[in-house]
Amino acid sequence: MKRILIVVIAVWSMGFAKTGFAQGGNDTLKVLFVGNSYTHWHSLEQIVTLISDQAETKLETGKVTLGGARLREHWRGERGLKTKEMIRKGNYDIVVLQEQSMGAINEADSLRKYGKLFCDFIRENGAKPYLYVTWAREKVPQYQETINHVYTDVARVNRAIVVPVGKTWERARQLRPSFGIYHTDGSHPSAMGAYLTACVFTAAILREVPENLPPVLEVSEKDGKSTVRIEVDSLDLVFCQKVVREVVLGW
Repeated sequence: MKRILIVVIAVWSMGFAKTGFAQGGNDTLKVLFVGNSYTHWHSLEQIVTLISDQAETKLETGKVTLGGARLREHWRGERGLKTKEMIRKGNYDIVVLQEQSMGAINEADSLRKYGKLFCDFIRENGAKPYLYVTWAREKVPQYQETINHVYTDVARVNRAIVVPVGKTWERARQLRPSFGIYHTDGSHPSAMGAYLTACVFTAAILREVPENLPPVLEVSEKDGKSTVRIEVDSLDLVFCQKVVREVVLGW
């Protein structure tokens, strides 16, 4: 797979590292998501691929996830994880790193340490590191500022690219407090939350939000033998486009 140029890293007004892949004529990018349930729920990586079908560049996605997994467990190969092996052998263009949801709050030093180790390792294997900035849990929205700050610092030090999912969720809630992006547990994403998150990733990587977002998606369950149908109202699609363009493309 041909490599494409990286645009210069800058910093946006909220302190996020700003950059991305230029289109450069390539029509496919290979992306690996490293994380836990915030990536796994509703098959986020599959939604990203299906949304990218409407863009000029196709995102071929894979994932290595385990419930509650922290970056240090991915790095050490604990709990049966083979993350470094997948990165080494996968010929990926992009590797997305997602720390456990409270990691930036309770274990920021661990995120900094293993974020650096992974960013260096990802580059050594020919890919670009992206950081998945997660959202604050529903009952503690004040944590978002700290989450943003820690991830931004890791990105700055390691020349990584930030994907401001949490910032986008925050803006969506400001504009529509009733927008149902949380699961009933107040932590994980609903199907709508996963859809919005996938739009953020598509925009952050490709620098565009497709005009014709797919209103109906079918994604595979974790057993790979059954599918789940996700349907999104047309007005919600427009809202997703608006928020993502404002937060992600408004850098």
